Amino acid sequence: MTQRAETESEGPRPTGRGGGAGAGAAGRAPVGTAIDAGSELDPVHPIKPPAPRFKPGGLSTAEVAERVARGEVNDVPVRSSRSTSEIVRANVFTRFNAIIGVLWVIMLIVAPIQDSLFGFVIIANTGIGIIQELRAKKTLDGLAVIGEAKPSVRRDGATGEISTSEIVLDDVIELGPGDKVVVDGIVGEADGLEIDESLLTGEADPVLKKPGDPVMSGSFVVAGGGAFTATKVGREAYAAQLAEEASRFTLVHSELRSGISTILKYVTWMMIPTSIGLIISQLVVKDNNLKDAIARTVGGIVPMIPEGLVLLTSVAFAIGVIRLGRKQCLVQELPAIEGLARVDVVCLDKTGTLTEGGMDVTELRPLGGADPAYVQKVLGALGESDPRPNASLQAIIDAYPDSADWRCTESLPFSSARKYSGAGFSEGDGENNTWLLGAPDVLLPAGDPALDEINALNEEGLRVLLLARSGRELDDPAVAVGVKPTALVVLEQRLRPDAADTLRYFEDQDVKTKVISGDNAVSVGAVAGKLGLPGAQNTVDARKLPTDQVEMARVLDENAVFGRVTPQQKRDMVAALQSKGHTVAMTGDGVNDVLALKDADIGVSMGSGSEATRAVAQIVLLNNSFSTLPSVVAEGRRVIGNITRVATLFLTKTVYSVLLAVLVVCSQVEYPFLPRHLTLLSTLTIGIPAFFLALAPNKERAKPHFVKRVMRYAIPGGVIAAVATFVTYLIARHHYSGPNALEAETSAATLALFLTSMWVLAIIARPYTWWRVALVGAMGAAFLIVLVVPWLQEFFELKLVGAAMPWTAVGIAVIAAALIEFTFRWVDRKFPA
Repeated sequence: MTQRAETESEGPRPTGRGGGAGAGAAGRAPVGTAIDAGSELDPVHPIKPPAPRFKPGGLSTAEVAERVARGEVNDVPVRSSRSTSEIVRANVFTRFNAIIGVLWVIMLIVAPIQDSLFGFVIIANTGIGIIQELRAKKTLDGLAVIGEAKPSVRRDGATGEISTSEIVLDDVIELGPGDKVVVDGIVGEADGLEIDESLLTGEADPVLKKPGDPVMSGSFVVAGGGAFTATKVGREAYAAQLAEEASRFTLVHSELRSGISTILKYVTWMMIPTSIGLIISQLVVKDNNLKDAIARTVGGIVPMIPEGLVLLTSVAFAIGVIRLGRKQCLVQELPAIEGLARVDVVCLDKTGTLTEGGMDVTELRPLGGADPAYVQKVLGALGESDPRPNASLQAIIDAYPDSADWRCTESLPFSSARKYSGAGFSEGDGENNTWLLGAPDVLLPAGDPALDEINALNEEGLRVLLLARSGRELDDPAVAVGVKPTALVVLEQRLRPDAADTLRYFEDQDVKTKVISGDNAVSVGAVAGKLGLPGAQNTVDARKLPTDQVEMARVLDENAVFGRVTPQQKRDMVAALQSKGHTVAMTGDGVNDVLALKDADIGVSMGSGSEATRAVAQIVLLNNSFSTLPSVVAEGRRVIGNITRVATLFLTKTVYSVLLAVLVVCSQVEYPFLPRHLTLLSTLTIGIPAFFLALAPNKERAKPHFVKRVMRYAIPGGVIAAVATFVTYLIARHHYSGPNALEAETSAATLALFLTSMWVLAIIARPYTWWRVALVGAMGAAFLIVLVVPWLQEFFELKLVGAAMPWTAVGIAVIAAALIEFTFRWVDRKFPA
């Protein structure tokens, strides 16, 4: 086509982004119309002084340099993770590190170095946490650069892509469907430009923008195109004022994080009175050697602190990010890994998820005796009229390149809400026609004979578009009423080769899959059927879905494939599933998926998707591979499942430490352990095993109520361990006498506590594999080596005296282990979580 619009501005023409037809539907202005950007002020934040006039060609290089020199640059930092200093501070300056640090300094002054080992362990653990999180940061930052969208900016009369941080004041930025508005501005060109501002204002309906209208950063384009002048950049932009990280509109709730915080709060309150009582008991009531009393007091306080639990959680999350990063998966919010573990429903958009982006025209069927050559001309002209063709229109452009010398008088970009696009042409012979291209079941009335033919094609998994002539203008709200069918365009979608295996994985993992698409329900069902989705034969047309949330949730539970779903319905469907207690993950790549992605528990976007979807998603699949999802879900389950497991180890130690201290205070006896003893026990029964168990494979879907699930084991396990240890200690006090009696009593109590704690570890390590058995066995062997090697006996002050008392300790530990086994099984039956 030689000319596309009646009015064309002077100066450079848009290069495929925002260029298009002239005066169009619903108040669109001619492309390139220059307006005074300051003539209409932004009601949210008025522009003072008025912005310069819109420059169709953009700023010159010299003008850009001037603005950079003045600091008028979009300098809001893009932060995909915490800074290095924040990571160090978060790992070093913790409440419990402060407590342990003070106790460590005291022990370095009053006791041998072996009683200060707990301090070195904390330094090592904290160092590991910092290193792992820095590795995760490096992975995140690298992936964020890869996945960063680059807006198209006009400078020196040409359009090019630049980084968001390089935008300067008064830059001319082009917009198209799916683009996010990155800075505030005033519209200078508009071609059916519809912008969704719901993420900022809560207004669900897209807003039609005309030249002179304000646009706010954080909103995104749902239809049409255009260009705007940047009037506020950097921290002055609207979204930057709402939040430091402007691209994030939701924060993933982390039950794990909040649960651990709750536990630590209660542990702190328990520690304070218990520690005071222990200090008084050891320093005042008992007339002990001062240094020994201090050492035993510290030995009672240190194990109350589950400091390793917080560290191990951070390490597990960090390693999860690194593992997913290697698979080209960007985790934009760390707790999203946890959310994935809880997912039991995955909602998939067919296009771009089950199918590849490209499509092919397989057949053209003229209707009503239409001339095939004429139909091809119309299709070519329609393709040329849209500067931002979607996959369907691109396939038509490839099949029928434009060759007609027709003039486009108006155009209507495709919208997922209305399901069709259109254009008006002056066809050169004095005839003007308006053409629509879109969903047949939307453009044709129910019962139309052509629908039977279309349904047959849909059942084969083919996609069908209807080309129809309208007798109305495009800006007529009833333009789609009474259209004359002219031809059917039959398209074949390219199935992703890995989609079938991915769907099978979700079925095996008891995760329900719902295919939610804007396409024809029968066609979507046929595609899903080819991929082996259970229930694909039962399709639902979303136009017949009940509006009541309870009824909608029932229909969603009973069916798996839904077609003709509008963007708002996708959002409603996510809410309906959540109302039934489901944890929902939503995948998508199109702008019509944004609202549903935002509301889902976990939003997953394809890397090639629109900038808007990537902005609101917590997970971005940079390789655009649907087959990455199983790895993402598996990683989430591994992290949360294993942390729940090892948390029982840490908190069992906290419970028995607090209870032992209470029993000592009430009995007015010496505290049985020095810090070296509990450092040894913690390392062998908790520290080393927990690290390996936290990184092990775990496919079990995470369950809710983290605190309840952990404490229902930790409390009885800790109580039994404390009682068994204290009983052993009291018996040993009556059995031994003499100057070295306390060392022998401590050794017997240590043996009982170690064996009891080992049984808790043995339970947590189930189900057994060769390496889990080897891990438990290695910890037992290490303790045995300490008991038999003379210099280790002396270093840890552990020596079993005689045979009667050590075997008594073993017997008590066996009884305690049996009680723990019985109690844990009873808890499973009585208090299932």
